[in-house]
Amino acid sequence: MNDFLSIFNFKDSPWLIILMAGSFGLIVSAIVVKLIAVTAEKKDWPVVRAIHQNQTNVLYFFIPLLLITLTTKAYVLSHPRYEFTHAVSKIALIAVSTWLMTRVVVIIEKILIDKLDFDQPDNNEARKLFTKIKFVKRIFIILIIVIGVSILLLSFDSVRQYGVGILTSAGIFSVIIGFAAQKSLGNLLAGIQIAFTQPIKIDDVVIVEGEWGRIEEINLTYVVVNIWDLRRLVLPITYFIDKPFQNWTRNDSSLIGTAFFNLSYQTPVEKLREKLHEILLNTPLWDGKSWALQVTDTQAQFVVVRALMSARNSSQTFDLRCIVREKMIEFIREEYPESLPGLLIEKSHAIVQSESLNLTNQ
Repeated sequence: MNDFLSIFNFKDSPWLIILMAGSFGLIVSAIVVKLIAVTAEKKDWPVVRAIHQNQTNVLYFFIPLLLITLTTKAYVLSHPRYEFTHAVSKIALIAVSTWLMTRVVVIIEKILIDKLDFDQPDNNEARKLFTKIKFVKRIFIILIIVIGVSILLLSFDSVRQYGVGILTSAGIFSVIIGFAAQKSLGNLLAGIQIAFTQPIKIDDVVIVEGEWGRIEEINLTYVVVNIWDLRRLVLPITYFIDKPFQNWTRNDSSLIGTAFFNLSYQTPVEKLREKLHEILLNTPLWDGKSWALQVTDTQAQFVVVRALMSARNSSQTFDLRCIVREKMIEFIREEYPESLPGLLIEKSHAIVQSESLNLTNQ
């Protein structure tokens, strides 16, 4: 009992030295964090700003623990019975160092993403790089955590023996685990393939399972698609390797939209063509590349008129199609109401009723 209490006696013990090292480390941490904050506010340096936003909290732990570990290492050389203090500080330092490295990866990710320009009309290349950066970041964080845990286990002789035993036992069950986890491994490999071959990217417009949506997240094993009505469709990442799907923005963000009109045979197509061009010229949604108005089909009672127009991306294409429909219907209703299918149906009913009445009178 006396020996146990003597360990915590400040006389001839490392506690005062540890307290001083930790306090000095906190002071240094506060100075470093303050310098980073002041520099981030006064200078337009993306690197410093990213460090300020993602790194300052971990520094309050890393610097004091680094000094404490160095202090206990020097102290236990002459006082072996306090070896446990160095062991505890080393465990804490390895854990915080792992945390620090994950934050460094996040900082690098933020710096790289800040350099991407998503505001340009065709941001296809930016989205490609964004997808790769996000996926590589997740891989690096997993590797850092695995390496951190491995270093922690191998840092001490006693724990190292258990670690070796665990690794040996793991070898026996590796085949069983491989069969059990082959679907998860397949998802992981599919994720790596998608990250670099990129059949899909973040913010791509896709048609999956009959739904229109945007790729919102690409994780290691699954993909989240943001459906047009704000639902989220969660699919295994192997879905985009094994099954066909539509990607509207695979190589280019621009799209050609269509608007169909069922009109009568009396429709002045050339006048509609001129009106479509006028509508497109007066809206900033049209990218000026292509447009057309054509009769694409004929039926017994009406013709099918198709309007084509191009826009910079899928959202603008959708809005442009709606504007074209609204303006064209308004123009036809006001200038050529006889072209509307509703009036054509009414006339047909009137003709049928008239013929029936004549037959009855006869």
